[in-house]
Amino acid sequence: MRRPMTDQTATPPKQELVRAIGPMQMTLYAAGSMMGAGIYGLVGKAAGQVGAMVWASFLVALVAALLTGLSYACLASRYPRAGGAAYVAHRAFDRGLLTHLVGMATACSGLTSIAAGAWVIGENLGSFAPLAAVPPVVIALAYALLMAGIVFRGIRESIWANLVCTVIEAGGLLLVIVVGARFWGAQDLLAVPSPSEGAATGLVPLLIVQGAALTFFAFVGFEDSINVGEEVKNPRRDLPLGILTVMGITALLYIGVAVTAVSVVPWRELAEAKAPLAHVMTTAAPWLPGWTFVVITVFAVANSALVNYVTASRLLYGMARDGRLPAPLSKVHAGRRTPHVAILVLLAVIAVLVLSGGVAQLGEATTLLLLAVFTVVNLALLVLRRRPGEKKGAFEPPAFVPALGALVCLGLIVVRVSTGALAAPLTAGVLLLAALALYALMPGTAANEARSPEP
Repeated sequence: MRRPMTDQTATPPKQELVRAIGPMQMTLYAAGSMMGAGIYGLVGKAAGQVGAMVWASFLVALVAALLTGLSYACLASRYPRAGGAAYVAHRAFDRGLLTHLVGMATACSGLTSIAAGAWVIGENLGSFAPLAAVPPVVIALAYALLMAGIVFRGIRESIWANLVCTVIEAGGLLLVIVVGARFWGAQDLLAVPSPSEGAATGLVPLLIVQGAALTFFAFVGFEDSINVGEEVKNPRRDLPLGILTVMGITALLYIGVAVTAVSVVPWRELAEAKAPLAHVMTTAAPWLPGWTFVVITVFAVANSALVNYVTASRLLYGMARDGRLPAPLSKVHAGRRTPHVAILVLLAVIAVLVLSGGVAQLGEATTLLLLAVFTVVNLALLVLRRRPGEKKGAFEPPAFVPALGALVCLGLIVVRVSTGALAAPLTAGVLLLAALALYALMPGTAANEARSPEP
């Protein structure tokens, strides 16, 4: 029988992260991580895959996300620490390679998400006349550099930027629903593309599930919350509360926006739009200046990327502190109290990803990486629930929740890989191979697993 891990705390490093996140800030942080590039940038891409039934794909993705979100809410209150999913995998399975892959897959998903958001911003800002001559990729790279600067500046600055962006992006989604609600019923919401139009399959249920593998990207973000656990004032209460509150609000907004988008604009036209929700607003509210919603979209996507950047940097910091990544990544800047080396390394990888792919490819790669992580995390919660001596969380879902969550996530992976284009799986695969190579180069990684500090 595996011996339960104790709650003894190792000697803390000289420079630590600072606890600066209260309950309202935690909720807004979680909201900002979810309401971003997914709904603003991918609703058009999803319409191209599943037609007017894009709302159904969002609904399927919502169910999958809720199951895993409940598991994360429990785990966040049990183990609030940087390293998040990697720490949970280590605690449950105590396998060095698995811990490393889970942590790196989570970090890579954040990077592909940021790169996807960078492309969304590049394409949206490129619609402005003054920037029309600037290649979207240049705008995307400049945006990534700006995000790195904010994250380096400090967690308080990142939280305040998150607050401003969250208010703007939530207001933008509500505006879409309000001005577009009068169009509900104007389009056939059951229309789907045929195989001759590029549909991956003629089976509508399978088509919807395949679309869910893309729209799932719009619901990710709850996993970001656990990685800032060491910077939350009362993590046991505020982490699960923030995750569950935001998932409920986001679900209502997303389904409303999806129905509105395909009601205002025919799905074929929506699929071709570079800035899909801005195009919806131009059609539904021609009196509104066209640049207004482009600006809202930029703030929304920037917010999602900002949160992902914070998460990825804290994840690398936590893994390096525990001996699973090179030690320099665990360094904390003496003045700014941020993991500055991790932030710079991530910027370099983001730049490469921006240069290598577009929105849909990077968004789907993000989804595949996270679905794999979510499968492991759900299984880890099942193991930890049955282990004697493990402390309970402030929120404990029934056992069928993580079991069903693992099955749903695994099923979405199988459907996406077997029916979709290969670009996204290849992108995810290359990142995981790089993670494997890094693990092989890390001396004494297996030995370091035994000395991971406890919360």
